[in-house]
Amino acid sequence: MAIKPIQDLLSEAKAQIETLSLEDARREASEGSALLVDIRDVRELQRDGRIDGAFHAPRGMLEFWIAPDSPYHKPELADGRKLILFCASAWRSALSVKALQEMGVQNIAEMDGGFKAWKIAGFPVDLPD
Repeated sequence: MAIKPIQDLLSEAKAQIETLSLEDARREASEGSALLVDIRDVRELQRDGRIDGAFHAPRGMLEFWIAPDSPYHKPELADGRKLILFCASAWRSALSVKALQEMGVQNIAEMDGGFKAWKIAGFPVDLPD
């Protein structure tokens, strides 16, 4: 059995999830109707910086932090706001949104282009010291 190519996985995920433009993600977060959720590894945050106000939920813990029955549940991820996931370049976030939708999370999207696109657009970034 061959391993499915990553681009096929990404295409399938992106066909089943909502992708918001950078502008829409930024607007919804600033209005308070959405929470930006940074799923990058902590080393990426330390190296590349962060988006102010984004909640850090590392990809490896995401399902555990979302699930209300998990001992690791984070209430910040269940306060009714839309969750807008992002990673470095919108690969991990696409797969993560699809996985969370399969868990039953409904008010969720990814941010088009991820953190790299955010930086390129010139949106504010808190850089590491």
